[in-house]
Amino acid sequence: MKKLISVLTLAASLLFASPTFAYTVKSGDTMSKIARENGLSLQELEKLNPQVQNLDIIYTGETIHTNHLMAVESDKADTAAKPLVSREYSSYEIDLLARLVRAEAQGEPFEGKVAVADVVLNRVKSPAFPDTIRGVIYQKGQFQPVQNGQINKPADRDSIEAVSEALIGNGHLSGDSLYFYNPDTAASRWLDSRTTTLAIGNHVFKK
Repeated sequence: MKKLISVLTLAASLLFASPTFAYTVKSGDTMSKIARENGLSLQELEKLNPQVQNLDIIYTGETIHTNHLMAVESDKADTAAKPLVSREYSSYEIDLLARLVRAEAQGEPFEGKVAVADVVLNRVKSPAFPDTIRGVIYQKGQFQPVQNGQINKPADRDSIEAVSEALIGNGHLSGDSLYFYNPDTAASRWLDSRTTTLAIGNHVFKK
């Protein structure tokens, strides 16, 4: 019950409060300027924003993450032990996961959104993938929304609630799924040969 209350409280805070760890780029901004104004080194800001491929090129309206705690956590993550049995995720990570769910599963049933969140959480626990939500989402070539910028758009209510449900359920909905795709639109067919765990809406989940 204590875990349920804490997760729902965090979800509510994400819905009704503007995050202090995200900055929207304005005309004339540079990464150096943003780092300086938020008390970060340029190297720390770079670690927090792997989606920025060139530190000299940022765009008006783009979201830049500025959470000081995550700069420290990202350094510690490399030595974190697996499995992550009772890990508490930061508000930055939960918001990032909700953004991914919105981008990947907009228009999908609620259960499908939960299952997408489950896949990311399952990867965090798997030795085959990075051991943080941030690391999993920004792993090169894994999620289209990171490549096309959709990850920078705010999460909606359903996506935040789906992430809360995934955290409470500990991946029970998707089982041991580590992948998902839409077989009707996927350009690559390599997932076809993997074992199917379930299908929800337009997504097929695989392990």
